Amino acid sequence: MSTSKTIKSALISVFSKDGLEPIVRKLHEQNVTFYSTGGTEDFIKALGIPVVPVEDVTSYPSILGGRVKTLHPKIFGGILNRQDHEGDVQQMEEFEIPQIDLVIVDLYPFEKTVASGASEADIIEKIDIGGISLIRAAAKNFKDTVIVASVDQYADFLELITKQNGELTLEDRKLFATKAFHVSSHYDTAIFNYFNTDDTFYKESVPNGQVLRYGENPHQKGFFFGDFDAMFKKLHGKELSYNNLLDVDAAVNLILEFKNNEPTFAILKHNNACGLATRSTMREAYLDALAGDPTSAFGGVLIANGKIDADTAREINQLFCEVVIAPSYDESAIEILSEKKNRIILVQNEVELPQKQVRTCLNGLLVQDKNNVTDNKEHLKTVTTTPPSSEEIEDLLFASKICKNTKSNTIVFAKNRQLIASGTGQTSRVDALKQAIEKANSFNFDLKGAVMASDAFFPFPDCVEIAHHAGITAVIQPGGSIKDELSINYCNENKVAMVFTGTRHFKH
Repeated sequence: MSTSKTIKSALISVFSKDGLEPIVRKLHEQNVTFYSTGGTEDFIKALGIPVVPVEDVTSYPSILGGRVKTLHPKIFGGILNRQDHEGDVQQMEEFEIPQIDLVIVDLYPFEKTVASGASEADIIEKIDIGGISLIRAAAKNFKDTVIVASVDQYADFLELITKQNGELTLEDRKLFATKAFHVSSHYDTAIFNYFNTDDTFYKESVPNGQVLRYGENPHQKGFFFGDFDAMFKKLHGKELSYNNLLDVDAAVNLILEFKNNEPTFAILKHNNACGLATRSTMREAYLDALAGDPTSAFGGVLIANGKIDADTAREINQLFCEVVIAPSYDESAIEILSEKKNRIILVQNEVELPQKQVRTCLNGLLVQDKNNVTDNKEHLKTVTTTPPSSEEIEDLLFASKICKNTKSNTIVFAKNRQLIASGTGQTSRVDALKQAIEKANSFNFDLKGAVMASDAFFPFPDCVEIAHHAGITAVIQPGGSIKDELSINYCNENKVAMVFTGTRHFKH
């Protein structure tokens, strides 16, 4: 027995008519009977194609301002009946219910209405009832019914009915049903999240997934779920990889700390900054960021908080790097950077980032608020008899911003608004400190007069002692250890300035 079904009747009820005309005309060529209501009915009539009003089927008018149109046994019976079920066939005849082989629905634009800032009353009216019910009914009965639940599916559907002369296989129908349940679940999630005020409930639905070449390693599958094109305009280069995207995410969050600063340039590798500087020109900022660790910069991700000009681009072009990101570029800069075939060049758009961070954990998820605290002068509490100078305060806050965006345990050294070195992702804070000192020395940086930032408190005075011997003159840390006084006393005895912020910045 054939599992293919030929479409002989269709119920069409859509909010947007975009892209609908060629489908209607093709179905009309294939002698399909149309049922519709309201604006869609008028649209089909305007094409000169006959259409049966839903009211003629139900013998019931559209009521309650259009809130109830298709919610009727004669409509849902036509969709949900099982054509191989004797009882269903008898009841279809008994109650004179017309068979409906195809349902095309486009839901009210709930998410767009919310995003527009509309009133609650307008938003509530965009919660589709009839449409979502039609989608679920037709998708449930995919053995006998075809459901097209979104404008995004119009092209595929039109191609199928054209190629197969209105006949769809069971596999075709099941695929459309799967897509339909995706549409309905996404729609319900958006409505839930509009109403939800309880943080112990978490629902998320991202409509479009992008297949990546692979995950962190070639043997792992990788996907990106999100609207990359809303965040960036890609000007040049190969496709971004899973690891590229992680580095780009880290870069975007880091440079956000310096959004309103003078020209600032950052270079990242494996989600951590290996170079960062703020200067009077973007070229100087890039060169001093590169000087922080020219070895790690190889193959890194570069990001600027302002326009990249031709002079900066010429300097960047001497470095092998995977990705360059900026809010804008001179045309000549784009030409220069595009000389490397695979180099990815991105224009960063002004987009609000999610305020929740989500990651898999064990057999579930961890969800937390984004760390939106950026340490500033008002947060600082000087706890030593030696206060930091104004220049040191500037460097301390500069270092703190980098520290916040670096893997824990971390120690960051900065001097004259330049990242000198950092110790990242160590199991011991002392190890992180020693790594930073070794790195600074390896690139011939003089730590005398530099400042140190720590993402968490010092439980013992060993870190400030080691840092002081290396040349550090000022320290920024959260404070909060029961042994804070030991570190404070050491700083007082050695005229090292130390400030507490009161905010820990772990990043695991």
